Amino acid sequence: MSRPVLHIGNKQLSSWSLRPWLALRKAGIAFDEHIIPLDRPQSRAALDAASPGGTVPVLETGGVAIWDSLAICEWVAERDPSLWPSDPGVRGQARSVTAAMHSGFSALRHACPMDLCRPPAPIALDDAVRKDVATIQALWAAVKSGDGPFLFGRWSLADAFYTPVAARFHHFAIRLDAPSQAYCDALLADEDYRDWFEAAQREDLLPPGHTHA
Repeated sequence: MSRPVLHIGNKQLSSWSLRPWLALRKAGIAFDEHIIPLDRPQSRAALDAASPGGTVPVLETGGVAIWDSLAICEWVAERDPSLWPSDPGVRGQARSVTAAMHSGFSALRHACPMDLCRPPAPIALDDAVRKDVATIQALWAAVKSGDGPFLFGRWSLADAFYTPVAARFHHFAIRLDAPSQAYCDALLADEDYRDWFEAAQREDLLPPGHTHA
């Protein structure tokens, strides 16, 4: 049986791609990766060829394509259930905060796009972004459990979805409360994330005219 192929965008920029990539790594599932450079003249045709949804990430496995980051992560969790907390109630909380990130916080996404080569520097934040930052920290505080450094003690898919958020907070030098900062530090120190980050530093795939401002 051939290995799954994960089609992803630029590692410097594609927060959506990072999430299932981390999930596959944590589950120990061998896979091949195929990078589609984003925002270039040829990007649209490459995305349409890889994904029925015309987006990345997309997982190609068993002759089918799965083209949503949460759907891919759920596919991974079906093979490694330990990626969700074992307690049903806590697992429901983990899914809730994951879904909140998957569908929300558009102000933060727009104002502070993930850019792993951006030198950390603050920008002026409007009220909508500040509200997103406050809401995220409140969510983290509400669900934090277990003895480990992650949201539910040991690493879970919820942490996959908040790793790009931690990167945004770091690269835009957004001030956080102490527990939130400690959580972000743990996410950004994770060995698998560091592999992605180091690969991002070696990329030469940025769209024309992109700056790290």
